[in-house]
Amino acid sequence: MRAWVLVCAVLWHLVGVGWQRFSEFTEKGFVYGKPGHTVKIYVELHHNSPFLVCMDIQLANKETVDPTYFWIGPDEKILTGNYRINITETGKLLVKDFLESSSGLYTCTLSYKIVNAQTQKEKMVKLSYDFMMFAYREPDYSYQIAVRFTTKSCVGKYNELLFTVLKKILDNLISDLSCRIIEPSYKCHFVKLPNHGLIPELFIAFQVTPFAPKACNDSVGCEDITNHNVLQARDRTAEFFRSQAYIFYHDYNKSLPAMHFIDHSFQMARMDSCRPGFGKNEGLHDNCATCCVVCSPGTFNPDAGVTCQICTSILTYGAKACP
Repeated sequence: MRAWVLVCAVLWHLVGVGWQRFSEFTEKGFVYGKPGHTVKIYVELHHNSPFLVCMDIQLANKETVDPTYFWIGPDEKILTGNYRINITETGKLLVKDFLESSSGLYTCTLSYKIVNAQTQKEKMVKLSYDFMMFAYREPDYSYQIAVRFTTKSCVGKYNELLFTVLKKILDNLISDLSCRIIEPSYKCHFVKLPNHGLIPELFIAFQVTPFAPKACNDSVGCEDITNHNVLQARDRTAEFFRSQAYIFYHDYNKSLPAMHFIDHSFQMARMDSCRPGFGKNEGLHDNCATCCVVCSPGTFNPDAGVTCQICTSILTYGAKACP
């Protein structure tokens, strides 16, 4: 409330906004194979994968005799149970603490028998199921915000003073959330309104962003906290300008100052960035289009870009540089 009152006073003085993601699953969170089809699965970094079932859902609803299961992971490594790989006796696979290097193709071969009840003759059946698992992480959020203020003139010191005071107020408003205002700017334009002459207005733009999201590195849950703080900072900023509109347009006992926030001028858009080694690709990862998915072999992301760049010499997932 103090910030809102302060900006009002200044203006009067001047005038004198991880579950896992996968495509085939049941209410129990199991992902079934599909014959002749690779099932894509997206697992949040440092979380457990869903259980991959070495069977299609139709076969799972039938009886199978003497089933055996054989799992091969990325780089054609034979998978056996260990502290990170959990394979149940019924062939379900779960990968714990999923990493960039855990990404890749997982193939299971199911073998079972069909027994003729009358002759007791046995027939061996083999089926193969492919699962493509990708590590992903949520993007880092920041918000681009634009507002407009009326002004007396496009020249003079008052415009710069308003801009400076407004920036300080907004910074103080969100500083306890470890967020800040960056790239603030303003321009004065003449606007022609219906049935009015030319009116000078200040077009102000800035970003709401966390101080140092990269400091999270691979800390579990850190980026969730950072994004949560940015969302709160966004909401506080939006509420601040809503309050400006309320103060100026609902206090009928006062006339409007020459410099004031223009109601309904508030605009906001989220701007995502991805951590190194991750990027967005809606065409390749349509089931996780808003995610930052691990860069596949042949690509890399060195900084806070949004997409992975091409580098044919890279053979691993999650590359941060092109050798």
